[in-house]
Amino acid sequence: MNFKGPSAYEEKDFLANFLLRRNRVDSPNNSIEKPVIYELLGTVHNKRILDLGCGDALFGQELLQAGAQFYHGVEGSEEMYKLAQQNIEGLHAEMTFATMESFDFPKEHYDHVTSRLAIHYLSEIDELFRNVHASLKEDGKFVFSVQHPLTTSSFASKKTGEKRGNWIVDDYFVEGERQEPWIDKIVVKYHRTTESYFKALRKAGFSITDLREGMPNRQYFEDQEEYERRKRIPVILAFSCSKQ
Repeated sequence: MNFKGPSAYEEKDFLANFLLRRNRVDSPNNSIEKPVIYELLGTVHNKRILDLGCGDALFGQELLQAGAQFYHGVEGSEEMYKLAQQNIEGLHAEMTFATMESFDFPKEHYDHVTSRLAIHYLSEIDELFRNVHASLKEDGKFVFSVQHPLTTSSFASKKTGEKRGNWIVDDYFVEGERQEPWIDKIVVKYHRTTESYFKALRKAGFSITDLREGMPNRQYFEDQEEYERRKRIPVILAFSCSKQ
């Protein structure tokens, strides 16, 4: 069985294993992606923030603690949504149970829109980027990360085990559906090139102000060996965009 969008997180064994992996100190989420996202966001003081595919919304907790005025999380997995509701209870925050594709974006409502390692689950991004653009206030910022296209081009390397010494890049310019063996499931992701992300953002009206490939920083790793391993290939691609 193949799992599309947020459906894999409805499987309780998958969700439990995912949370364990993600919350490791040296996980790519914590050691590579998170520092990049915070750097691209900059100050969040008094900002109204929309988080698409927000998962358990612990990110929302952190943003509010950092001074954000309001946090709105959107999550399409019912199990993740339940966790998110618990994590933002009593805070100046709101949760919506919806996919990114079905969410009703309010016009010119947010200062920042974020999405962390979720947009690669979407088969189509043009409409999403237009909706995000419309939902931002003037001079608003869109900051998001995806799995790096070098790694989504082919998942053949996954056959060699968890800690791979090399990664096969193949069919890079053949965009579309990919099936990734991940935490004992087959999860569907959508590969697109860096150029395609860039062009879709420009087409939606965004100005791309920064791009990062998640070069590892030693200060975010406890384990030297893991730090050295992570310098071999990029695992994330992150954009910072402004509304023109």
